[in-house]
Amino acid sequence: MRRSDKEITDLETIHAIVRGCEVCRLGLAVDGEPYVVPVSFGFNGESVFFHTAKHGKKIDMMAANPRVCVQFERNVKLVTDDEDACSWTFHFESVIGFGSVTELVAGRDKIIGLNRIMKHYSNRDWTFQGPSLDSTRVWRVDLDGLTGKRSESKG
Repeated sequence: MRRSDKEITDLETIHAIVRGCEVCRLGLAVDGEPYVVPVSFGFNGESVFFHTAKHGKKIDMMAANPRVCVQFERNVKLVTDDEDACSWTFHFESVIGFGSVTELVAGRDKIIGLNRIMKHYSNRDWTFQGPSLDSTRVWRVDLDGLTGKRSESKG
């Protein structure tokens, strides 16, 4: 990280930032063509879980290249200056991770992944069955690691 003064090295703080986010941005790339898409997600400290429909661009790109990037941010605030445009900035906390995505195909694994996602938003477990479970694809990103960054006011 270029700005080590902004780097977050404490893993618990990094995990707290991820758990405090509402959206995960999933970055994909195939043949030099990037694609970033927001997804709802779950997190267990080692992996990120998300779901998709049966078909789509994300799925095509993950099939071609299972290496992905995930990005999270929270506490974003625009800081302005009435006199100096170059003093405008943002305060934020962000986390970026890289890993490999795998589809969870067994029913039990899909339920675990979906419950991880729902627990992130509702703090409870759910029952999944029938057509809704069959029509949903569930994915897990096994993370190589996470890096955190914070930019905040000095006063």
